[in-house]
Amino acid sequence: MSEQDGSQASTLQRPATNDREAWKAYWKQQGQEWRTEPEIDGERQKYLAERRSITPDIKQGIYPFKDTKLNRADIEWLLATHEQGRGPVDWHDVQQRTREGLDLRGADLRKVDLHALPLARTRTGLKWLMTTSEWLSTTADQLEMATIHLEGANLKQAHLEGVHLINAYMEETYLVGAYLNEANLSAALLGGAYLVAANLEDANLTGANLTRTNLRSANLSRANLTGAYFDPVTDLANAVLGEKNLGFASLGDITWGGADLTVVDWRPVSILGEEQKARKSKRFEDYQAAMRANRQLAVTLQTQGLNEEADHFAYRGKLLERTVWRLEKRPLKYMLSWFLYVLAGYGYRPLRSIIIYVLVVFGFAVGYYEVTHILHAQPYPLAWYEALILSVSSFHGRGFFQPVQSLGDPVAILASIEAVFGLLIEISFIATFTQRFFGK
Repeated sequence: MSEQDGSQASTLQRPATNDREAWKAYWKQQGQEWRTEPEIDGERQKYLAERRSITPDIKQGIYPFKDTKLNRADIEWLLATHEQGRGPVDWHDVQQRTREGLDLRGADLRKVDLHALPLARTRTGLKWLMTTSEWLSTTADQLEMATIHLEGANLKQAHLEGVHLINAYMEETYLVGAYLNEANLSAALLGGAYLVAANLEDANLTGANLTRTNLRSANLSRANLTGAYFDPVTDLANAVLGEKNLGFASLGDITWGGADLTVVDWRPVSILGEEQKARKSKRFEDYQAAMRANRQLAVTLQTQGLNEEADHFAYRGKLLERTVWRLEKRPLKYMLSWFLYVLAGYGYRPLRSIIIYVLVVFGFAVGYYEVTHILHAQPYPLAWYEALILSVSSFHGRGFFQPVQSLGDPVAILASIEAVFGLLIEISFIATFTQRFFGK
């Protein structure tokens, strides 16, 4: 019985009607599980083939499917016959990631059901690459003519890896679970889009409009969100902004617009993507950008009552500032920054001040004890507790007025040195506790 069923499956005939279930079974047999629609008729195939043969002209705004209303069946046929039948780009095959996908620049796909389609590397707008001036050399009108319309389209679980969606119209687009790895969505209009559980690793969202966008549980590891726009309705609940093994999102110059950041788990986000980039490039401009991004985020988090998280990124900002001083060759600021880092972690590590205080007091106490016993310095050999009391007294400002016979006495010298240490550490104490308890 099973051999008979296998024989029937292997000889499954091309459906002669528009029975969707029959077509689905047929496409599955052909290894095209992503196809769900009956194949378009010969006349439509001829029309699409003629359109596809049009040579694009960026300056004239000429593209194969510009202003053409396409449906899912059209896209399925175009994918299946792409590059003389080679088919769609398979993103999982690393060697295929340099292939060009369908050229859908300027096409009209509003409210079309494109769920689960293999659309990796599809041309949906002009490219932004360091190796081409395609985007930079165009006017605003030329850019507009190349932009795809996907408003209200259903792209649930669609494969959109490496797609150029610069300035794309994607309001209310349904992108739940979509694969947007390395996609370029800079300046895309994603207002009201559903990106729930979408994979946006390495995606470029610079300047994107994310107002009213649902990014719940979206993976934004290594995504570039620089200059993006949010609002109070933007949903970031459980969004992944990075972790050690995945890399971190870039969050500089964002207009948060009151977006709720309390729903994000900030604990895995040890650094920002800007800092990762700066560490690799070692460039002064990148360190400046990283410093600014951390400070901006710290201020925003503090306004929403996330003080511990704000402190973390403010601290990262100070660390980056120290590197900026070094690259600017400002040695005094750099050395002062190092001193404040060691002494109290710029006010964010108060325990360091306590440890240093204890070490200094006990260290000088040992010094007083030794010089009065070994060197027989005045006033007289001190007991261990007397040396400790003298150290505490000297630390807190009276080191210059110890009962010694001469200013050159070793005890007087040690007391004066400790007094200077004490003054600096006390200033650090004041700055630390002001920072911690008053946020100044």
